[in-house]
Amino acid sequence: MKHSKFVAALAFTLLLLVSTGIRAQEKEQDRGYIVEVGQMAPDFTVTTTDGKTFKLSDYRGKVVMIQFTASWCGVCRKEMPHIESEIWLPLKSKDFVLIGLDRDEPKDVVAAFAKKMSITYPLAPDPDSKVFCLYALKNAGVTRNVIVDRDGKIVFLTRLYDEKEFGAMKEVIFKLVQK
Repeated sequence: MKHSKFVAALAFTLLLLVSTGIRAQEKEQDRGYIVEVGQMAPDFTVTTTDGKTFKLSDYRGKVVMIQFTASWCGVCRKEMPHIESEIWLPLKSKDFVLIGLDRDEPKDVVAAFAKKMSITYPLAPDPDSKVFCLYALKNAGVTRNVIVDRDGKIVFLTRLYDEKEFGAMKEVIFKLVQK
């Protein structure tokens, strides 16, 4: 009798753990991501608005923040000043790299957007959402950040601009940079 209760309790616990894991996976899918924390960040190469080539894998050994944005995105406009003042300016001279990828807009629009937003971190056009689609579903919303550790692994994913999530992301970035 005790054995069957133990087995039943164990089975229930396993079922709960599995369903929790499935819900966590579904939550990331609901957020539109096709990548997960713990996996290697898909490599990409883009050209910034000032004509420099940015290849993600060239920055192994540094902490990287990939910001997906667009000039037409109100939430992006809300988040960008926080990225500039709270992350980029304090960390730009450290082992930290930030690249903003502007979804589906031409170089001149992206450059004007950066100027209007007073952003000093590098921005690059992402024509046809090619890089975006390495990380998220094509029709998923644009406001998102991917934090990549020194080994090239994804360690944090955000969606939209939520102060609590943004604070948690900042904490992760600063801890990684200090290592």
